[in-house]
Amino acid sequence: MNKILLEENEIPRHWYNIQADMPNRPLPPLHPGTKQPIGPEDLAPIFPMGLIKQEVSTEQFIEIPDEVRDIYKLWRPTPMYRAHRLEKLLDTPAKIYYKYEGVSPSGSHKTNTAVAQAYYNKQEGVKKITTETGAGQWGTALSIACNMFDIECEVYMVRISFDQKPYRKAIMNSFNGKVYASPSDRTKAGRDILAQDPNTSGSLGIAISEAIEMAVQDEHTKYALGSVLNHVLMHQTIIGEESLLQMEKAGDFPDIVIAPLGGGSNFAGISFPFLRHNLKDGKKVRCIAVEPASCPKLTKGEFRYDFGDTAGYTPLLPMYTLGHNFRPAAIHAGGLRYHGASVLCSQLLRDGLIEANAIQQLECFEAGITFARTEGIMPAPEATHGIAQAIREANIAKEEGKSKTILFNLCGHGHLDMQAYQDYFDGKLKDHYLTEEDLKSGIKELSDYPAIPN
Repeated sequence: MNKILLEENEIPRHWYNIQADMPNRPLPPLHPGTKQPIGPEDLAPIFPMGLIKQEVSTEQFIEIPDEVRDIYKLWRPTPMYRAHRLEKLLDTPAKIYYKYEGVSPSGSHKTNTAVAQAYYNKQEGVKKITTETGAGQWGTALSIACNMFDIECEVYMVRISFDQKPYRKAIMNSFNGKVYASPSDRTKAGRDILAQDPNTSGSLGIAISEAIEMAVQDEHTKYALGSVLNHVLMHQTIIGEESLLQMEKAGDFPDIVIAPLGGGSNFAGISFPFLRHNLKDGKKVRCIAVEPASCPKLTKGEFRYDFGDTAGYTPLLPMYTLGHNFRPAAIHAGGLRYHGASVLCSQLLRDGLIEANAIQQLECFEAGITFARTEGIMPAPEATHGIAQAIREANIAKEEGKSKTILFNLCGHGHLDMQAYQDYFDGKLKDHYLTEEDLKSGIKELSDYPAIPN
């Protein structure tokens, strides 16, 4: 079997909320001023109440609205493939499967939550949504979703990606999205950063600050985040819920589930439904989050309270972080250049329920090319991190002489990232080795924020 498909009527009717099953629920977010736990009213200026309720919900399953599910039918269910050619090349006893989210309108998994967020904003009469984007997949997805619901969309795109990926901007413009390089002179947060460093390559933290600043100035405008938050991760679990059905059709079940992690939505989307079987049914699936070695918050960061943005507009979140002022290297995997990890993924890692690994970009690009040449799909630079880890696990299975079932999420295609691949072929890409001072520079500035005991 090469391709495992589901029928349209098999699209899941519920998102899975892992908060219901976690042995240790995350610590609460704190108000940046009072350092006290925040309530729904504190989030109301930024998000619609429908999403705020999902953010704090402990129900195990949340029903997907019919209108959202109908839109999902444009590309869902997404296919799952058995990577026979890759297995043959690696000469491994492992069975490798991948779930392919690149068939969505935006070319990535991001559309799963973009449609849901636009829907809940529309239900509450929101006229405009502001957001940030790194590599451009999230900005693309939200532009498409906002266009579907007749909502204005304003996107602050990390400057290095804005310069590297001009066609992402063209797609967003095609769906009426307005795109600005971040940091920009449109916001105080942007102007302050530019005053310090006019040539900065930007960061997701800076772009988030700009988008939030613009949102709070207008009662008809809200902000949308493409990862990190609980409700965003929950919307992505439709990936894993479909994967459970597809693995059943294949007569198999994974020993290892893998996905890249920037903020957490991609990893959560495929892994959380399998973690449910670990938590409730005693399964022992290894769930591995893969991050770039140039921005290693899970493997090198500290677990503590920090801001989700650079200017300090967001609540303080309990997460693994490199510090909100950390400046990651200008790598091509722009969607993974975020200083912190989601609260849910951070707590799960702290409790030893998931694993994390960091990989340098040259190994990732090599894995991406190997995958393209065997499986025929050009992956996004972000997606190559999951492929690289899958290849590592397949090689370990070969060394051990054991048959293992590996499933990874191929979160998007790389059709708009060909400059990155050309730079790789031309030998222009380098691995980035962070010093201890690099890793600790951002953390040093968090001494005034509440620490979390070990």
